[in-house]
Amino acid sequence: MKHRWPIRLAAGALVAGTLSLAALAAGSQGSQTDPLISLSYLTDQFTPSILQQVDEKIAAREDALTQQLEDAAEGSDASGGVYQVVTLSQGQTLTAGSSCEILLRSGTAVCVSDTSPGLVDMTAATTLAGGGTLTANHLYLATIEGRGVTASTAVTLMVRGDYTIA
Repeated sequence: MKHRWPIRLAAGALVAGTLSLAALAAGSQGSQTDPLISLSYLTDQFTPSILQQVDEKIAAREDALTQQLEDAAEGSDASGGVYQVVTLSQGQTLTAGSSCEILLRSGTAVCVSDTSPGLVDMTAATTLAGGGTLTANHLYLATIEGRGVTASTAVTLMVRGDYTIA
């Protein structure tokens, strides 16, 4: 029994020494004297590289959006945002596209629609069924493509949006 205590003492000292060295080695990584990345590399190389990549992506996205806007401008009617004065003779029909706005300025006209609602009277906050007479100076909205107005007499309309006349 007297011979075992020196062996146990040596084994304990060996384990304690190993743990101390491991703790010492783990504590020095990433410190000021042994950084994971140097400040000069971060400011001189890494940050400018990231900023350049961001600038390239922003420029590419800006070019794509500019191209989309140019394509949309080419494909749309130049007067899509303003009212156009349209004159219809008796019996002519204006067929509106979806979201087309119609304002009857003079004359009499009736709503053309297969189903209800024909047109939305935005001035009176009501709907106008097919065959209903339009009221002068009321703003009408065609919510579904194919709705429109037929002139009972010669009419003057103000129209904003897509439409066809037959």
